[in-house]
Amino acid sequence: MDLAPDYSIPQRCFPVVAGDRLKGDFAIPVIDPSTEEQVSEVVEADAAVVDLAVKTARQTFQSGAWSRASVEKRAAVLNQIADKLEAHADELAWLECRNIGSPLTQCRSRHVTRAILNFRFFAEYISQSGGDSFTQQPNILTVVTREPVGVAALIGPWNAPIALTTMKMASAIAFGNSCVVKPSEYSPLSVGRVVELIEETELPAGVINLVNGRGAVTGAALSSHPDIDVLSFTGGTVAGKIIMQAAGANLVPVTLELGGKSANIIFDDADFDRALDGAVLSIFANNGQQCLAGSRILLQEGIAERFFEEFAARARALKIGDPLAPDTEVGPLANKQHFDRVLSYADTAREEGAKILAGGRKAEGFERGYYFEPTVVVASSNKMKVCQEEIFGPFATLETFRTEEEAFAIANDTNFGLNAYVWTQSVERTLAAHRQLQAGVVNVNSPIVRELRAPFGGFKDSGVGREGGKACEDFYTEQKTTTFSTSDNPLHRMGIGAAE
Repeated sequence: MDLAPDYSIPQRCFPVVAGDRLKGDFAIPVIDPSTEEQVSEVVEADAAVVDLAVKTARQTFQSGAWSRASVEKRAAVLNQIADKLEAHADELAWLECRNIGSPLTQCRSRHVTRAILNFRFFAEYISQSGGDSFTQQPNILTVVTREPVGVAALIGPWNAPIALTTMKMASAIAFGNSCVVKPSEYSPLSVGRVVELIEETELPAGVINLVNGRGAVTGAALSSHPDIDVLSFTGGTVAGKIIMQAAGANLVPVTLELGGKSANIIFDDADFDRALDGAVLSIFANNGQQCLAGSRILLQEGIAERFFEEFAARARALKIGDPLAPDTEVGPLANKQHFDRVLSYADTAREEGAKILAGGRKAEGFERGYYFEPTVVVASSNKMKVCQEEIFGPFATLETFRTEEEAFAIANDTNFGLNAYVWTQSVERTLAAHRQLQAGVVNVNSPIVRELRAPFGGFKDSGVGREGGKACEDFYTEQKTTTFSTSDNPLHRMGIGAAE
């Protein structure tokens, strides 16, 4: 991979409706978090542009150009898209890196690889998916088929835009829907380029429409639009509640993948070195900016002191630097507002009396850029703000426990329930974790593994609904039950007696 490529960033990112670039009256700067320099700007879509995008998606859907295309045709186009993304993988990773500050190596190996997989997976999924039939009633055949639901509003996050937004795009169009996509105004570059590349495939114009802008403007217009049929959002819990309320006014179903404060439980019988490696990955990958981060590390007392020392040493040894550099492990946080927020939690930790083992400050040696030191805090209580509120950065809290029951109680003592990690050699303990942890995904002796065939989502404030093969099929299609009479069954003839 060329780490100093000759790629270009568009001067302006426009709304794209049926392939047309639309102008607007307001533009939002796009900042490179490693330099704090403006590298582009996004033209914000106001309510009128959003309305045009939704109407275009509706007209395209009703035309049948895509909604009535054969499964073979849709699968072929999804694979075309995957091929196109694969051919431009290095460019897409470079754009993602410049936009969100995650190390280029991670953008290439994780984010872009996942985006390609999203389209390939759903091409395969729809090729194998089928309906149901019921023949239990004599002389009656009942068939259940699925139809695309219509127009999907898809709102992506800023922390991994190409991986997570394309999951929504691939699944929505795989089942024949049209969509309106809104990436975050902070990170529009990679998704915008994906839309450009899709225009070079055989996907009909108007199936995917792109709008950019702030949540309070573009997001509000899209989520409250009366002509969308479903809405999928990945982002913060506060925004998710607002979006759900707006969509609910029109009885629009939603899936919301929201925040997390995931417990990473390490028992004293765990493979210590493997658990240590997994803990470092789970909180510091992607600069800690991931909803799946194992941000609350719970340690059984027998191994706690050793883990404190070695984990803090690993955090201090992480290579902070230019995200384009091949040896960088932690880059800058994605934007100034978020940097200030994460930094404020270091002050909160000090005020709460927590012990800071590593970090807690702006990283030294950088004249510009939103660089924050990987931070490790020992908490005296799970009730502390740093243990309860999602920080969404390279910020780990360490807590201790004595018994299995105490560990699970601490893990569940949160408003979130997206993910949990458990490290142990005990089969009985892993089964207990499976039963007792209040999380949508439980990882045993492993950092996060995303199986696209399985449902993904959270309990409590971590969201509503699920993403994944079958879960997406359920969300992006309507079921239709059709009953056929296979013989001339006798019918009760009402009104005959009265006529005589």
